[in-house]
Amino acid sequence: MSGHSKWATIKHKKGAADKARGKLFAKLIRQVEVAAREGGGDVESNATLRTMFQKARDASVPTDTIERAIKRGTGELEGYAPCGVAVYVECLSDNRNRTGAEVRNLFTKNGGSVAEPGAVAWQFERKGVVIMGKRAPEDDVMLVALDAGAEDLKDQGDSFELTCAPGDLARLRQALDDAGLEYDSADVTMVPTNVVPLETEGDARKVLRLIDALEEHDDVQGVYANFDIPDAVLQSVEA
Repeated sequence: MSGHSKWATIKHKKGAADKARGKLFAKLIRQVEVAAREGGGDVESNATLRTMFQKARDASVPTDTIERAIKRGTGELEGYAPCGVAVYVECLSDNRNRTGAEVRNLFTKNGGSVAEPGAVAWQFERKGVVIMGKRAPEDDVMLVALDAGAEDLKDQGDSFELTCAPGDLARLRQALDDAGLEYDSADVTMVPTNVVPLETEGDARKVLRLIDALEEHDDVQGVYANFDIPDAVLQSVEA
């Protein structure tokens, strides 16, 4: 076989293999997207998504491609509020194009901007978070919580905040229930890994205006941001 003919045969075989690989990738990505839409984007708590994620990785689908598929499935949007505050938005819609356009418009009208997928998400971690009033001594709460998988306990002034891996939240709630320790809320949420301090009333109002506008949208299920407002500034805003 001549060199030219051999190269043509190789190209033909490679083209067929690439086409088959692309078709497999598309199928797996679609399955990831559907699993995320139906059960949420948390791989730890969504067993179907966890299975599809692993199948995609076994087929060598790039991780960032899988993560973008999850975001499409759950309707996640990322952006920035005024003052460089990172904002992560979870939506649920039967018309993602319409919802996406409306959410983008809310960002723009309120001094923010929508970012590319992944530009903001790395600044948050998905965690199970339990908020409970100080109805029991901190040591008692910590003893029960740590044995049930809690990673941290923070004193928030008039309450305790427990954090754990998303998959450990049910176990933590059960342990608190068994111990007779009441809690006010227990949810899987996005916790910022760093915060942007808003030191003036004006900056705080700008950011909160966008957050309020996003939360009022019917298709928005959750809004997470990495700002921190000092108590003195917050009192001025609330006055």
